[in-house]
Amino acid sequence: MRNKECRVVIKEGALFVADSHYPHHGDDFLTLIQKLDEGVLEVPQLFLMGDNFDLLFGYNDYIQTFSSEAIALLQKLSKKLEIHYFEGNHDFCLQALFPNMTVYSREEQPVRFTLDNKVAAISHGDKYVTGFGYDLYCKLLRSKTTLTLLKPWEKKIIDHRMGKLARKKICRTFHGFEKRVDAILEHYEDEDLVIEGHFHQAKIFGKYVSLPSLACQKEVAMAENGNIVFKKADTLSA
Repeated sequence: MRNKECRVVIKEGALFVADSHYPHHGDDFLTLIQKLDEGVLEVPQLFLMGDNFDLLFGYNDYIQTFSSEAIALLQKLSKKLEIHYFEGNHDFCLQALFPNMTVYSREEQPVRFTLDNKVAAISHGDKYVTGFGYDLYCKLLRSKTTLTLLKPWEKKIIDHRMGKLARKKICRTFHGFEKRVDAILEHYEDEDLVIEGHFHQAKIFGKYVSLPSLACQKEVAMAENGNIVFKKADTLSA
């Protein structure tokens, strides 16, 4: 696993952005990376926690046309800012698209970092307690072979999928979420902190941090004094 022996340190002021679901659920993600690019907001590290795009994957030019402005900005930003991208279930196979970022596939997650002498395990959040069917689906969908075989029908498939995603309601309360967290934490006995997105809940249970969704709560997270704190995205500035 990457960073297992020599863990990257999460720096004071590091920014975590999860589940923006751009472009179907507002322009908050685009606005945020514009502020970073223009220097209106300055951070030492950017952690993109997955599903920041409602649908984006590698080996395909057509899907990029839906988010071209944000993609270009991130490519530019990654040349001057340390960015860690944790692929989600909506955005994957991204390393070639973002060559200057450190991109972590689902298979590589969780990745362990250090935060104020604590071991922090970070992932998008769909790695554990998902079931065999979901795991198989993820493996097939994230295959270059699969994506290549589907290219003759790419426009029809992508247009249909983007239409469905545009209408999907993604913001809801996860009833029984604490039980899901307990099951996830069974995989993290030795870590001091677990940081995940995916669930759109913006809650902290002990050492488990469920990051806010930028699309739903309009919030991000930052590293402050060895802790992860949530902040309204529109209040951030340099």
